[in-house]
Amino acid sequence: MSLKPMTAKELGKMVINREEIFILDVRNTDAFDDWKVEGEGVEIINKPYFDLIDGVDDIVGQLPEDKPLLVVCAKEGSSQFVAEQIVEATGRDTHYLVGGMKTWSEHLEPVKLGDLKDGGELYQFVRLGKGCLSYLVASDGEAAIIDSARTIEPYNEFLAEHNLTLKHVIDTHLHADHISGGRKLREKHGASYWLPPKDAEEVTFDFKPLEDGNDIKVGQTKVAIHPIYSPGHTIGSTSMVIDDQYLISGDILFVDSIGRPDLAGKAEDWVSDLRNSLYSIYAGLSGELYVLPAHFGKHEELDAQGRVMEKLSVLFEKNHGLNINDEEEFRKTVTEDLPPQPNAYQEIRQTNMGKINPDAEEQTEMEIGPNRCAVSG
Repeated sequence: MSLKPMTAKELGKMVINREEIFILDVRNTDAFDDWKVEGEGVEIINKPYFDLIDGVDDIVGQLPEDKPLLVVCAKEGSSQFVAEQIVEATGRDTHYLVGGMKTWSEHLEPVKLGDLKDGGELYQFVRLGKGCLSYLVASDGEAAIIDSARTIEPYNEFLAEHNLTLKHVIDTHLHADHISGGRKLREKHGASYWLPPKDAEEVTFDFKPLEDGNDIKVGQTKVAIHPIYSPGHTIGSTSMVIDDQYLISGDILFVDSIGRPDLAGKAEDWVSDLRNSLYSIYAGLSGELYVLPAHFGKHEELDAQGRVMEKLSVLFEKNHGLNINDEEEFRKTVTEDLPPQPNAYQEIRQTNMGKINPDAEEQTEMEIGPNRCAVSG
């Protein structure tokens, strides 16, 4: 019996596959309450590290013997120390999370969504530790990546493994909860970088305008990405229909909520835009489209295959944000009693504009915590 490392990738596979695991989180209680590892098979308790420095006798009785045991902390060191104590006290295998919650926050898990009509494929990259979702469209040896995360290594590995050339990088809007990997992907692969022009008026770099009528082709096949201007979360928010099967909704519409309009300080100004995008523009689209959002709020939104997606018609039936008939009630819903704003969201927006360039460690700290782009959840 021994101390064993567990990588974020290994933990991600367990969460996606809904395997049972017991987690002892030894971060401070306020950090644990803000965000934690979640999943259908996850049982988790919090006991701060400083309460365990002198021994683990008080906690041993709470550790089930019929599940794998994982200790997590912020960056790894504290969890190793506590896990070693548990091994000594119980003689059982005990894991610690390599890199701690820092690496969990950055891990991306690729999941195939389906085949496209003319031979292409669509993948969703699930950022389990932060609730961010990005997408890769593959067709005829070429690829496009949408709403990429800051950590671009998983995309690079995927492109190499599938012999894909990255031709396009697309952001649905100027992100405020995470740092986009768009510029890094463009620099590495020579891809075109597409941004909604109304969100890009202050950016310090060149881009191609993502706007209605400017379809993006992937490969020599008939796969097309069709932009639809849908403001409300930001003034430039732009959705995309892919292959007449999928609706990339960015942060306008989620499976269990709708986008918030306040992250640029324009809540009252953008309420009518948000309502029009959801209740007019989206209502005019085919209900058979599968909605693919840029975020999810809780692990229950993942289906049995680890995907976050739902038909637009189902969301118009079940999503509360799409069923508020009274305009004043809608305004209050999207402007009052909102969740806390994302950690360092102003600095993240400035980074995504290219106005500031924090180092890697600063970027990690800026992104720590859950996404908070929805009006609830």
